[in-house]
Amino acid sequence: MSRHTKIVATLGPASSDSAVLERLVQSGVDVVRLNFSHGKADDHIARARQVREVSQLVGRPVGILADMQGPKIRVGKFEEGKITLQKDAAFILDAQCELGNAHRVGLDYKDLPRDVKPGDVLLLDDGRLKLGVERVLGHEIHTKVKVGGELSNNKGINRQGGGLTAPALTAKDMEDIKTAALIGVDFVAISFPKGAADMYMARQLLRAAGSSAMLIAKIERTEAVANLDEILDASDGIMVARGDLAVEVGDAAVPALQKRMIRLAREKNKLAITATQMMESMIHSPVPTRAEVSDVANAVLDGTDAVMLSAETASGNFPVEVVESMSRICLEAEKSAEVTMDRDFLDRVFTRIDQSIAMAAMWTAYHLKVKAIASLTQTGSTALWMSRLNSGVPIYALTPEISARNQMTLYREVYPLLMSQIHADRDVLLWEAEQILLEQGVVQYGDLIVLTIGEPIGSAGGTNTMKIVRVGDTPKPGPLQAFSTTA
Repeated sequence: MSRHTKIVATLGPASSDSAVLERLVQSGVDVVRLNFSHGKADDHIARARQVREVSQLVGRPVGILADMQGPKIRVGKFEEGKITLQKDAAFILDAQCELGNAHRVGLDYKDLPRDVKPGDVLLLDDGRLKLGVERVLGHEIHTKVKVGGELSNNKGINRQGGGLTAPALTAKDMEDIKTAALIGVDFVAISFPKGAADMYMARQLLRAAGSSAMLIAKIERTEAVANLDEILDASDGIMVARGDLAVEVGDAAVPALQKRMIRLAREKNKLAITATQMMESMIHSPVPTRAEVSDVANAVLDGTDAVMLSAETASGNFPVEVVESMSRICLEAEKSAEVTMDRDFLDRVFTRIDQSIAMAAMWTAYHLKVKAIASLTQTGSTALWMSRLNSGVPIYALTPEISARNQMTLYREVYPLLMSQIHADRDVLLWEAEQILLEQGVVQYGDLIVLTIGEPIGSAGGTNTMKIVRVGDTPKPGPLQAFSTTA
């Protein structure tokens, strides 16, 4: 429980075996990502069931994130599977072409000819190839190769500077949201949103399907950067998706954007996940590069809630080793993270009682140097607010709700625990919370802790009490029913 930053790992062929998945969870995976760009609904349902079983077996909560595919802005297939484009050669992107060759290729996104004009630059395969648009003739985009290289089937297309009109939610995504709701995922990530409207639509679809999952916006478009404030307001968190984002805005702009996005997310009490190529070399190597170590550490120092692995755990040769390496890097970076509690309180306005209690608990815990904070919470909101401030004090969130526990697996510096709240007496529950922390080995007799709770017991958004206690000083209440806890 000592690591503050959470680890998200993508499941795939390399991690689909139950034994490997169990080792991943034991090594520190907090949330698994189901990539809906690959596989069928039945595959995702089976994997989610497997995750829940392994989580139960290991005795560690693991959240599930369903990542929607979004619009397929890609070239089609080639007769030979791939071609080589030479610099200054003419090449046609043809929305009606079936099988491509050395002179032209089809498009999955049929509206691309309407989105581009002469002078535009199209970036293919994550920017490895560049095509300059010379003219558009009906369904054909005539280009000149600026940067050549090998081009194979289904590689992605971006327009330099953004501006493609493809909707964030496709018909496939709408069906996949229903599957995600059926699975009971804890988070849903939306690909390529341009503004708040895309996120509002996704939330409506999600709620209509009966899901209370948290909504994560993947920031991948130039337009999304411009509309970051409104997207954050419409979401529960963001993913700094550095791959497509770098292609659209330029790779040199990404580090500063990453810092800005994480900072703004925390200021708005939202979550932040940093993703893409974090430990890419470990797909084939058992050790990371020094640059990757610095990259992960810098994301931690930026204040990200989680760092994400993609192909490293989905199809890499060392899925367990990469999680172990990432966990070690996070722990080391956190040791040097600056605690800025007093500064973080400047210009903050609290309009809710429960939020005010959360902030008071953080201020007290930091200045009194307590051992831990225990937040008794129904929905996890109090723990989320606490986690937006860096106090250096671990936050243990005790909840009777399995869904709330699973969602809190993504909150930085929050350690969720299940607690059977079978009593309506505040003092009894606080005593039980103290016993759970002792049972977990995170506090000892004589330690100071801060406890928060709401009355009436069991009502969401009702946190209205903070109590400072020395472990062991609270007298045991009268006859109690048994209580239970699951990490």
